[in-house]
Amino acid sequence: MPIAVTILRSCLLLTLLTGCASPHSTPTTDTAVVPSSVSAPASPANTVNSDHRELVIYEDLNAGSSSAARRQPPVRADGTLQPWALEWAQALEAQRQIPVALTTSLLQQAKYNATAAKLMAPSKGRIKKSWVTYRNRFVEPIRIREGVTFWRNHAETLAKAEQQYGVPASILVAIIGVETLYGKYTGDFNVLEVLSTLGFSYPDDSRPERGELFRNQLADLIYLHQAGILDASAVEGSFAGAMGLPQFMPGSLLRYAKDGDNNGNINLHDSIADVSASIANFLLEHGWVVGQPAFLDVPLPAQPGSLVTGGLEATLNWNTLYPSQPVPGALASVPLGIVNLVDEPRGTVEYRVATPSFFSITHYNRSYFYAASVVELANALEVAMKK
Repeated sequence: MPIAVTILRSCLLLTLLTGCASPHSTPTTDTAVVPSSVSAPASPANTVNSDHRELVIYEDLNAGSSSAARRQPPVRADGTLQPWALEWAQALEAQRQIPVALTTSLLQQAKYNATAAKLMAPSKGRIKKSWVTYRNRFVEPIRIREGVTFWRNHAETLAKAEQQYGVPASILVAIIGVETLYGKYTGDFNVLEVLSTLGFSYPDDSRPERGELFRNQLADLIYLHQAGILDASAVEGSFAGAMGLPQFMPGSLLRYAKDGDNNGNINLHDSIADVSASIANFLLEHGWVVGQPAFLDVPLPAQPGSLVTGGLEATLNWNTLYPSQPVPGALASVPLGIVNLVDEPRGTVEYRVATPSFFSITHYNRSYFYAASVVELANALEVAMKK
């Protein structure tokens, strides 16, 4: 198996949503899960400016079905759509005004990708959670050394994104490092094939919501194609359909990507300005607070395990965590949460007091392990940059 695929598969087994930014939210379990999508009304939710044209942001498309037993492309041998694929294409046309003919043309090019299906198939046994193993995979000498080089090479661009969005350059660099080793492994899967395969033939019949998730991502991909943002037939990414240095899914590209270099295009493969601005905007939109650390350097409350919610939002406060202690003025209105970093093989658990800035990273990838690794890699990069 190629090293890029091996690395990406390892990330999938240890994280949520295969290590990529996604527009949906579900509780974190630090196991490989894909969030369920929401019901889809047939009207647009809102309109945004994508920095080069206005795009309508639609709710998820609640149509079509998937079946691991089918194991066939959505297009018949004669070039027509299978009934279940036609239903989906018609719903896409009704909701987003994308002609069935265009959807059919693209799906005709989408071969069944057996490798992606195999990599996304559920593991046969339960994988024990190991924070130490996970952390060591990402907070290690190579990523620190390469991260320092990347940061220095793009210091001006990263500083501009930090100034504009308020997200530290170290966090932006760390996410790029965790996701793709600073662009070295962005994936060579045909995204159209991957999303078609996983959307219509997801390899786990017990989780139909995952097929729905990938069909929604496929809808966003086709919409981006129609809008001229990308070429759906040619764009490459991970075996889950994540693209570019930040590993954005199509839905995140549509909703959060930014034209950082103001050239009229968004390029998440080659433009560090676009990449850094897009990551920063994603985090800011999901709750990053300018000037706020991800973790508070305070003693843990009594019985922290009982305060862990496992969710992606900070839902507690200082009085909940420390009922007998006065509230520091700066934290009076700050939501907080307790994060548990479990290591089952070692029988240990680390607890930390997290802020909304930390939880914004869990929206990028629904894993406490992932978010904590990003923070620790960012810290290590800051130290190394001073040497």
